[in-house]
Amino acid sequence: MKNEEMKSEKQRINKERTKRQVKTVERKHIFLIGFMGAGKSTVAAELARQTQRTVIEMDARIEREEQKKISDIFADFGEAYFRSLETKLLETIGEEPAAIVSCGGGAAMREENRDIMHVEGYTVLLTAKPNTIYERVRFSTERPILNQNMSVEYIQELMEKRRPAYEAAADFIVWTDGKNVSQISQEILEQIEGNSGR
Repeated sequence: MKNEEMKSEKQRINKERTKRQVKTVERKHIFLIGFMGAGKSTVAAELARQTQRTVIEMDARIEREEQKKISDIFADFGEAYFRSLETKLLETIGEEPAAIVSCGGGAAMREENRDIMHVEGYTVLLTAKPNTIYERVRFSTERPILNQNMSVEYIQELMEKRRPAYEAAADFIVWTDGKNVSQISQEILEQIEGNSGR
């Protein structure tokens, strides 16, 4: 009986903590940034479940609005055009109800984008070791930048190149190696609660 009571009390505390965390973030977007394969989409879905928000997948929304796959946008119009679409979308998102936003891998590379994210919400950098990223993306054909360069070495090189921009954008950093999605999401909510004064 004692164990049952302890379990019940622990569940009550966890529920109250989640309610408090949700209240902290309810008026701001949560932007998930990071390299492809860092876990943004998976974590976004779990955060949405915990906070009762919608998920905005930037790449999917751009594909829907442009009626083209990202790989075709890159092929037909180039990377610069695609990056301008990301900026326009972020500006639009800023006018929409608070959501969980899963950003494309290169969205944080533009200073303009970083500024929008900082004003409109909390920016969380999800990251992982290059080997982990490789294992997650190696069979994907939907990542134009990696399609001809699928190797741990190239991933490491590109991650290092992007690191300064990612870190400049991030309110905090969460490593995803060896953690399940629930642990990652809880860590994000705890970090936001601790930084709610900004």
